Amino acid sequence: MALDIKLGVTTWLWTSPFSTETVSLFPKIKKMGYDAVEIPVEDPGLIDPKTVKKALEDHGLSPIICGAFGPSRDLTHEDPSFHQTSFDYIQQCLDISVELGAKFVAGPMYSAVGKARLVSPEQKKIEWDRAVTNLHKVCLMAEKAGQEIALEALNRFETDLINTTEELMRLIADINHPAAKVLLDGFHMNIEEPDIEKAILQAGDKLIHVQVSENYRGTPGTGQTRWEDYKRGLEKVNYKGTITIESFTPEIKELAGAVCIWKPLAASQDALASDGFRFLKDWAST
Repeated sequence: MALDIKLGVTTWLWTSPFSTETVSLFPKIKKMGYDAVEIPVEDPGLIDPKTVKKALEDHGLSPIICGAFGPSRDLTHEDPSFHQTSFDYIQQCLDISVELGAKFVAGPMYSAVGKARLVSPEQKKIEWDRAVTNLHKVCLMAEKAGQEIALEALNRFETDLINTTEELMRLIADINHPAAKVLLDGFHMNIEEPDIEKAILQAGDKLIHVQVSENYRGTPGTGQTRWEDYKRGLEKVNYKGTITIESFTPEIKELAGAVCIWKPLAASQDALASDGFRFLKDWAST
C-alpha cells in the first residue's frame, strides 16, 4: 500500500546556520522533486520571514520549522534564566512558523542537546518535572499562536532525558496539553528502539512529523535500516505528513562537530539528497 506523504529535506544537508540567503538552495531542492524544506532556526535574527516566504511560494515548497537547542536553551536547567532564554527563543520560532505558514515547531526542546549524564533517580525526577512544567507553558504559547510543537526523542549520546517513543509519550501525557505532538527521527530510533513498528504505533495519532536517514546518517536505502518496518508502522497509524531527510555536511565544522560527522557520507551532498529522494519515492509508492 502506498503512503500518502510529502517528501522534504533539511537545509542542514548543505549549510548552517539557515539565513535569508539560504533560500538560494530552494530551486535545487524543488528541481530534485521535493515538496517541502525543513528550516532549522539556529539564529532567528538571520531570517527575514517575508523574503523566505516569497521564495517558498516561488518554488512551490512547504516549510517545516525545527528548533536548535544548544546549551543556553535548556528547559531543565536549575537556573530559571535558562528557561526564559528558551521561552524567548521558542516564541521567535513560533512567530517565524506563523509567518511562513507552517503548522508546528519541531525539536528536542525539553532539554539542551548534548546533556547526557548518569544522574540519580531523584535528579532525573527534578529535571523531568521541570520539562513537564516548562513544556506546558510552551504549549500555551503554541496554542495562542495557532501552532503545535513536535517533540523529538534523541539517542542516549545526545540526551539522558528522552531516548524512546515510550518515554516521549509518557512526557506528553504528563504535559497534558493537545498542542504537544511527536516527531520521530529514524536515526535515533535505529539506535534506541528494539521494535520500530511498535514505536510508531506508540506515537499513534500524535505523530505529525518524521525525519529519516540511514543508520549511519547517510543516504536512505544504502545502509541497514529496516525500511519495511517503518512503512508498516506508518501505514497502520495512517500517517499523512511529511518525511524529511535529515543529515549534515562535514564542511560546516561547528555543525559537524556537534553531530560527530567527521567525513563525507555520500559522493556529494547533492547526491545524498537526490539519491535519497529517489529511494524514498519508490519506497513510499510501492
